[in-house]
Amino acid sequence: MSAETGRFSRLEKHNIFDVAIVGGGVVGCAVARKFALEGAKVVLLEKGRDILNGASKANSAILHTGFDAPPGSLELHCVQQGYKEYLDIFKDFNLPILKTSAFVVAWNEEQIIRLDKIIKQAHQNNVSDVHGIDRDCLLASEPHLSTHALGGISVPGEYVIDPWSSPLAYITQAVLNGAEVRFGYEVCGGQFDGENWLLNSETNEDISARFVVNCAGLYGDYLDQFLLGKSEFSIKPRKGQFLVYDKAATALINSIILPVPDERTKGVVLTQTIFGNLLVGPTAEEQDERNIAGVTADGLENLKSQGEAIVPALREMPITATYAGIRPATESKDYRIFNYQDKNWITAGGIRSTGLTSSLGLASYIFKQYSETTEPLVPPTEIKTPKMPNLAEHEPRDWMKPDYGEIVCHCEMVTRREIENAMSSTIPARDLSALKRRTRATMGRCQSFYCTARLAELMGGDADE
Repeated sequence: MSAETGRFSRLEKHNIFDVAIVGGGVVGCAVARKFALEGAKVVLLEKGRDILNGASKANSAILHTGFDAPPGSLELHCVQQGYKEYLDIFKDFNLPILKTSAFVVAWNEEQIIRLDKIIKQAHQNNVSDVHGIDRDCLLASEPHLSTHALGGISVPGEYVIDPWSSPLAYITQAVLNGAEVRFGYEVCGGQFDGENWLLNSETNEDISARFVVNCAGLYGDYLDQFLLGKSEFSIKPRKGQFLVYDKAATALINSIILPVPDERTKGVVLTQTIFGNLLVGPTAEEQDERNIAGVTADGLENLKSQGEAIVPALREMPITATYAGIRPATESKDYRIFNYQDKNWITAGGIRSTGLTSSLGLASYIFKQYSETTEPLVPPTEIKTPKMPNLAEHEPRDWMKPDYGEIVCHCEMVTRREIENAMSSTIPARDLSALKRRTRATMGRCQSFYCTARLAELMGGDADE
C-alpha cells in the first residue's frame, strides 16, 4: 500500500482479486464457481490441506426439496434454487444421483396428528407432490420397516447424491475458468482501506481483494468478530454421529426414511448412500468444541437402537464404519447471511444440514448481493466443465473398464488408475482423507487395514490423515 495514502497503488491493483472467499466447504466451493463463471477474479482461501475439511465432510448427502423448510425463509429459497440447478447440471459434470424418494414416518398418534401440518407446509412451499400415505401402503413400499409404523408422508423428489464429488466439481470448474485456490491459508489478520481488503496469513503471502465472502463455517462468527469488530451471530456447535452399515443392508430400504421432525432437529434418518451402504444418523449433541468430532459408545448405541427399531432386520447386519461431524448451528434456525456494504463483505453463516443442496442457491444469492453494488463483470466466452469420476455403486465404475492397472482397495474396488488420477487432478488429493473422498479408498469393511501401505507407497509416503 502507499505510505502516503494508505491505499493500494495503481501497480498493486493489477494483483488484486475481485473476491476472496474464506472457507473451502461446500458453500465456499459453490460460491467460487458462481463468481468465476460470472467473470470475477476469484481466490478461495482454505486453512486445511483440502476442501471439505470442516463441517462439509460429514453429512447425509440428501438432495432436499425444501418441503419442510420454514415458508418464506431464505433457506427455502436457496434450497429450492440449489435443487433445481443441481438437477440442471449434474449430468454435465457426470455426477451421480440416486432417485430414492423419501417417506416421513409417524410412530405414534401425536406424530400422526402432525403429518397434516407437514403436508400443508410442503404445499405452501410449492412441493405439490407431497402426500399422505397409510400404513398398508407404507409397509408395502418398505416391507422391512417395523410394523409399529402408523403411517407417513411420501416425498417423491428427495434423492441421494455424492456428498464429496459435487463440491469438488464446483471448485474444479471454478479453477478451470480462472479461479485460484490457496490451501494451508488461515486468515490471521486483515485491513480494509475503504476500497480493498488486505488479508494476512502467518505462512502464506498476503492476499489483496476488493471483496470478501466469509464461508468459514464453524469459525464464521470468529472471522467476522476478528476482522469486522463484530459478529451478528454465534456458532453453537452441534455434533452428529453416524453409523454406516454393510452394503448388504442397503437392500433393507428402498427410500429415505425420515422422522417427524421436532423444533430442534430433523432427527435420525435412514438412507442409502451413493456408495452402496446404509447410513443411520445423525445425533444432535450440543457442545462447546468446534474441532472435536469424536464418536461415543453411548451415542452409537443410541443410533443402533433407533435404527433397529425402525428396520428390525438391521440387528443381523454388520456395521462397517462410524464417524461424526459438527454442524455450524447458531441461535437461529434460519441461515445467517449478512451484507456489510460499507466493508465490501458478505457473511454466509449458520448453514446446517441443508447446505449440500442449498449451496448453489446460496452462491447465486450472494452473487446477486455482490453485483448490486459493483460494476458489471464480463463472463468467460467459453465455459469449461469437468467430467468427474463416478463413485456411485449403481453406475459403472473404473474397475469395470480395461487397463485399470490394479485393484488397490479391494473392499471398495478402487483401481490404481483412479488413485493416480486423483493425485494429478486439477484439485489433487494430497493426503489419505482427500484420496478417500475422491476414490472411496479406505471406506470399506477393513477400514484401510489392507490398503493403507499400498496407498502410502503410491502417494510417495504422504498418507497422513
